[in-house]
Amino acid sequence: MIKKLHPEKVPYLLVCDDKGNIFEDTRYNVMGQAGNETIKFSPEDFIELPFGSDMFFLPGRNPIGYNIKTGQTEVLKSRLAVAAFVAPAYTVTHHAAWKTNEGAPRLPLFAFSAVGWLNNKFYVPALRIEVDIRQDCDQFDQKKVIAGSKKMIKLKPENRLVKHLSYCALEYFCPAARNYFLNRWEAPLPTSPTCNSQCLGCISYQPKDHKISSTQNRITFVPTPDEIADVAVDHLETAPNPVVSYGQGCEGEPILVWETLRDAVLQIRKRTQKGIINLNTNASNPKAIEEMCKAGLQSIRVSMNSVREEVYNKYYKPRNYSFKDVLESIKIARKYNIWVSINYFVFPGITDCEAEVIELQKFLKQYDINMIQWRNFNIDPEWYISETDYKFDSKLLGVKNVIESVKKEFPKIYHGYYNPGQEIIEKYLK
Repeated sequence: MIKKLHPEKVPYLLVCDDKGNIFEDTRYNVMGQAGNETIKFSPEDFIELPFGSDMFFLPGRNPIGYNIKTGQTEVLKSRLAVAAFVAPAYTVTHHAAWKTNEGAPRLPLFAFSAVGWLNNKFYVPALRIEVDIRQDCDQFDQKKVIAGSKKMIKLKPENRLVKHLSYCALEYFCPAARNYFLNRWEAPLPTSPTCNSQCLGCISYQPKDHKISSTQNRITFVPTPDEIADVAVDHLETAPNPVVSYGQGCEGEPILVWETLRDAVLQIRKRTQKGIINLNTNASNPKAIEEMCKAGLQSIRVSMNSVREEVYNKYYKPRNYSFKDVLESIKIARKYNIWVSINYFVFPGITDCEAEVIELQKFLKQYDINMIQWRNFNIDPEWYISETDYKFDSKLLGVKNVIESVKKEFPKIYHGYYNPGQEIIEKYLK
């Protein structure tokens, strides 16, 4: 029997009462938000809420729904809005729709998807962008993670990086750290306590005046090349489809300690030629990128909220580097035939506006990008719009339509959510 992908009709609106109970209101269809536009859905916009997703009620915010009887858009002032935080590997196409009341608290660093209810199932406007199951929630047995952590700490008692990863896996349930202790797929190599960006939605550091918390703490030390290589070599030698990655959510910008990273890469490649060594980065130092490419780096992922310089700068607030440095780093990496992904933060209403899409097409043509990772943007949407003073003066095309058009126009570009392993990289770089 083939599982039906979409619901038979638009799901009902979910609301929350003052006691925290979430339930459907069958007078209304769920609506979505894209930038400053409230969107009426069709059934084809939805998939079932993926396993491992979370549900939130949004304090100080009233839901906006489509009145089925009158055909009008209405604000339900007696209820609180509801949103979903969709599991990894899925790209959300619309935020939840709400009206914010005066004095409402800032929302934490999650992505707030629209979510509805129909025939005993939750539905969200999203698509699965990634076939890899490496962070699917049903792939983790925490008892095995704990056992793996104890084993590695016993084997490498002096390695500070192993202890740090154990904390990430057991306290934050970091999927990458958990996969390291399960000896599979992509393993993290956090290294840098500092950063040269001041990202509004930084998940490892938030100033007190932002009135929100970071989702995890940064690493407090720089591991030695020996410590890094000790973790990386074992993983690359023994794990299936192995990748090791600098640049994690629990650190700043790894390129600030690039000499350490380079020396570790040299050590790793003296001991094994297996797997992929990847760098997740803001790509702020072209010289560092070149030196790491020479040492044996095979893949970089460059984080970007936009390919438009003015939009990029308002979010990243770069210190001692420029958007031109980012572009130059990409150019250098491709010169060395290094796999280049962009970690493209998807924000409905901005990512899919015509002005951004035109510039994205130019960017992809000019810089020969290998992959787009269509990642959900974890930030309070209204805060982001307000702080960047974004002007919605461009036609919206729809996130799903943009992804499909990019796939059609650039058939050689790989699309997903994670850093790929050796098989995919070798296939696409030929």
